[in-house]
Amino acid sequence: MDMFAVWYFVETTINGALIGLMYALIALGFVLIYKSTDAINFAQGQFVMISGVMVAALAADYGVPVFLGAIIALVFMILFNVMLERIVLRPMIGRPVVSIIMATIGLAAFLEGLFPMIFGATTRALDLGIPNEPIIIGDVYLTPINVVGGAVAITFFAAFSWFFMKSRKGVALRAVADNHQVSMAMGINVERYFVLAWSMAGVVAVLGGLLWGSAIGVDNTLAVVGLKVFPVVILGGLESIPGAIVGGVIVGVVEAWGGTYIDPAMTQPWFREFFPFEGGGTKDFLPYLLMIVVLFFKPYGLFGKVIIERV
Repeated sequence: MDMFAVWYFVETTINGALIGLMYALIALGFVLIYKSTDAINFAQGQFVMISGVMVAALAADYGVPVFLGAIIALVFMILFNVMLERIVLRPMIGRPVVSIIMATIGLAAFLEGLFPMIFGATTRALDLGIPNEPIIIGDVYLTPINVVGGAVAITFFAAFSWFFMKSRKGVALRAVADNHQVSMAMGINVERYFVLAWSMAGVVAVLGGLLWGSAIGVDNTLAVVGLKVFPVVILGGLESIPGAIVGGVIVGVVEAWGGTYIDPAMTQPWFREFFPFEGGGTKDFLPYLLMIVVLFFKPYGLFGKVIIERV
């Protein structure tokens, strides 16, 4: 057995899983909002873009330290999400879900054009002080930003788990997610916890913007990460935080395997004898293909809650 191939497979899988944890961090924003409000926020990718663009522009154009820029972006995103919930989404409570979905899609398009207009569309580097030299463990080479991103995601998920299981506000937010009417009957201010959920989604977006901006650079295309996270959310289940983690790891690994093994194989003559493809790009659609296959057997995702309605 070729040990180089074995170690290369291990390296690819671990790096893919670490990237998947970074996907899962952004997916948490989708889950938090859906659990509390039953709405899918299609603008979560744009929230990530806003955060990354703000920090990078403040650092490159105004000399603001990245740490201070991250704090400014965090405060802005929390205030922005609170205003968004109060002004745009709260008046839509009780309306068809498709109305809220269309509102977030419109918001996504608006933000994707507004912030490049303010800060420019130039691709900027976002230096978090993370070294570029690979981390070597035995014969496995790991990308530093992937390791840091995975560690941040795990830490953040642990903090969220503690918050939801041990704190009063976390327990109340779980109650709101389970049933709005019963929560109101128990004296819980449901609207206040809607604001809390949107604020937490803003915090997640800032972390995602910092990590992904450092990994791939910052411009308006950073919002595409939000679309790539969608298979993560669907695979794991829209209302499942553990599902977001598992779905993220699965998508990250599948992407890594596709880019490392399938794309190069599609350019080989023996492959073209059977399939007349030019090759490449499978890592971009494999997660969506996997999502469709899983939905055939698990319509609510791997960890989604099955809803049975009497008609």
